[in-house]
Amino acid sequence: MTELKRIMHVEDDPSIQAVVKVALEMIGGYQVLSCSSGLQALEEVERFVPHFILLDVMMPGMGGTETLTRLGERIDLAQVPVAFMTAKVQPGEIEHLRKLGARDVIIKPFDPMRLASQIQAIWDADGD
Repeated sequence: MTELKRIMHVEDDPSIQAVVKVALEMIGGYQVLSCSSGLQALEEVERFVPHFILLDVMMPGMGGTETLTRLGERIDLAQVPVAFMTAKVQPGEIEHLRKLGARDVIIKPFDPMRLASQIQAIWDADGD
């Protein structure tokens, strides 16, 4: 199984982007590409070749679910786990996101000190 190294993070809020980048690079040792929109993610995904995609649900323009669908037209999402990040957590919401193809959902506000291990756990579970 490939080692998890490159993570694409799609998030429109610059402060959340910064916290995630620091948390994943400094604590997790990952290489992180931050995209501030779904459109930017679509433009960058084939060049960056992420091992994992962390995707905000609520974004202006193209939301996370549409971004996921469009990413699936460009790369094999069976090979690249996607986790959504969202503050909206009604029962059924997480199930809905999983049905769309997300491996898991990380709830905002998240703990920056635990984020890398949460992502690694999703990655490890995927190898079973």
